[in-house]
Amino acid sequence: MAQEIIEAPITGTIISIEVKIGDKVEEGDILLYIESMKMENPIMAPLNGKVVEIKIATKQVVETSIPLMVIEY
Repeated sequence: MAQEIIEAPITGTIISIEVKIGDKVEEGDILLYIESMKMENPIMAPLNGKVVEIKIATKQVVETSIPLMVIEY
């Protein structure tokens, strides 16, 4: 199976992770929220698949292009 690495599109703080390892996701499902400039930004699944790795934790500060999680499809 192939894997898709989901990267942070913006710099900010992880405020919630909406999925866990093993969850099946569909394109458009919300994976997590990043707070940036006092706005909550949803990060959505770009494709259908299964979450196989979560590389971040809540309250963690991330920069653009940092890997957030891996989806296997």
